[in-house]
Amino acid sequence: MIIVYTPKDGAPEHYDATTLKVSEAAIVQRTVDMKWQEILGGLENDDLEAMRGIVWVLKKRSQPSMRFGDFDPGVTEMTARLSTLEVEAYINNAFEAPATNPDISHDMVAEILRGRLPQLAADPDHALEMLEARAARGPKAEPTGAAPEQEESLPAEPSSLSPTSSEPEPSTSGSSPTSSTSLLPSSTTSLSATSTP
Repeated sequence: MIIVYTPKDGAPEHYDATTLKVSEAAIVQRTVDMKWQEILGGLENDDLEAMRGIVWVLKKRSQPSMRFGDFDPGVTEMTARLSTLEVEAYINNAFEAPATNPDISHDMVAEILRGRLPQLAADPDHALEMLEARAARGPKAEPTGAAPEQEESLPAEPSSLSPTSSEPEPSTSGSSPTSSTSLLPSSTTSLSATSTP
């Protein structure tokens, strides 16, 4: 996950939560009084204290004397977004849906992603480029009589996307980096994203 911090009258700053060392994560846990899995879950929902704690610890690398109270951003100045690798996994897994649900087409997946990716990705332009490259490959051709072949993907998580849904359902996976990676009903398919940079 990337935390985008945009100070008032300033340029956006990107902080990659996956670059934290264990010792730094422990400092964040103690400071915001949350366990690491709760912090990760907080990032899914733009939890202000979770994001503030991570950005503060990462800022301390270059400003070691900065106290937690010294970093007090406005409530609209931070948001969590998907990293490039998370976007790639999100796109690839979304395109697996038509193989398991005949009501969802390749074009439908592409259209849904075009609407969602700009709000989910830390780099929306690059995310859309990745989407268009993947969409241009078209649906996978399946050999006659063979079981549908699954694309190689990262570990799956329960997720949700219905063709008529405008909002993702919350993830029930503690290892899920964001509930916004959900695209299809869990009874239909699984999508995944990783928290690796």
